Amino acid sequence: MNEFFTKYFPNIWNLREDILLSTYETIYMVVVTSLFSVLFGILFGVTLVVADRGGILENRLVYSVLEKLINLFRSIPFIILIAVVVPLTRLITGTSIGMNAAIVPLVIGIVPFYARQIQNALVEVDSGIIEAAQSMGLGPLEIIFRVYLKEGLSAIIRASSVTIINLIGLTTMAGAIGSGGLGSLAINKGYNRFQTDITLVATILILILVFVCQFIGDYFTKKTTH
Repeated sequence: MNEFFTKYFPNIWNLREDILLSTYETIYMVVVTSLFSVLFGILFGVTLVVADRGGILENRLVYSVLEKLINLFRSIPFIILIAVVVPLTRLITGTSIGMNAAIVPLVIGIVPFYARQIQNALVEVDSGIIEAAQSMGLGPLEIIFRVYLKEGLSAIIRASSVTIINLIGLTTMAGAIGSGGLGSLAINKGYNRFQTDITLVATILILILVFVCQFIGDYFTKKTTH
């Protein structure tokens, strides 16, 4: 067994602390970015639904402006977005490298995607239930929390799972420009130094994170489906 690892994975043991640190950095970026994304993504997604034509708070101006902004930021390739928001990143975090700095472009990059996912999830809510809630005298906020978010919970969880998996991919891309994490490990200490075993292990760890997120998402989706 020792000969097998010495032959095929010669650098793993020597860089074990870097591997653990990179895994922590990736999880940290995903968790913190997810928290901000849930906050802003649900806010923007709900706004798109209620402000759309026929919505409970129809406002074509708000809908048009917000939709165009979301489409704009979704259209910018993430690697370019990182460079574009460098001044903002430095203003907020004081630096343009490191995992904290990476959170700024990650949030800006993932929120439009998540907001659109939330919009798609909420438009699936039966309009009959919304009309019934309105006839019972429920206000807009009550309809949002007690109808849209409650009835659309399963779809929201499914959308969140897809978004987090996409986010893991973005953290690896951010790693190419010094954010840290498994992406940085795979590129800087694996690919650039011709240490194939490091690149392989980093890839396997990323896949494990993806599978775990997918499993958790599927579990809670089934639990909340009714």
